[in-house]
Amino acid sequence: MSIARSELPGLDARIGYLDGDDSEYVSLRTVLAQAAEERTARYERAVAAGVEATKPDGPVAVVVPLLAGPDSALLRRIRQAVMDSRVAADLTDALGPHPLLAEALHVRLSESGLARADRARLFTVATAADGIILASVGGDEAVQAAGITGMLLAARLAVPVMAAALDQEGSIAAVAEQLRSSGSQQLALAPYLIGPELEPELLDAAAKEADCAAAEALGAYPAIGKLALSKYTTALGIAPQQPQGAQAR
Repeated sequence: MSIARSELPGLDARIGYLDGDDSEYVSLRTVLAQAAEERTARYERAVAAGVEATKPDGPVAVVVPLLAGPDSALLRRIRQAVMDSRVAADLTDALGPHPLLAEALHVRLSESGLARADRARLFTVATAADGIILASVGGDEAVQAAGITGMLLAARLAVPVMAAALDQEGSIAAVAEQLRSSGSQQLALAPYLIGPELEPELLDAAAKEADCAAAEALGAYPAIGKLALSKYTTALGIAPQQPQGAQAR
């Protein structure tokens, strides 16, 4: 959120939780209701003060799912929360696939010692993987979308990258076997996740299933904030934000 705000000063960016309890973690439904109330109150104060004001129209908010790729179950819950709020809000697609997510995956792998930080540097990382399992959630649709980002990651690392589903039994093991059959000997698991979508234990179990090391989830990598902002500005028709490094490398 801080990254998005720094990219667009004055941005009213808020977090709404699907599993919020409206105390520590405010629910998405409540966040939308509060935004609608505040917009109406600002207009009424302006009218009361004799200030010429245009009655607000258009969406009260733009809801950007904090998901690297499509997850129909979670997106359905987000859509339902927006409907339940009875607030006029636009809902965007998930953040990926996108070249910036390939960059983020590369960085997380290099931070874990599983990939070279830069292909141009002539040094060897002893633990660098020669095959990457891109682990997503959301079923077949998510795997297909992750595969697009995976191709961009493969171009950066010059090693094969294949996507698999953490929420489909046997998917991780099958992809690991396919990579090993094609010649990869030292695999690495790259979570194609922001982080909160999945219990950490399931990632540990997936790494054990594939018998390989795993990088950290994407987390608060700068690209995540920039992509969220890009979804927001596109939804409102604001001059497109072109995140730095958006070109595939």
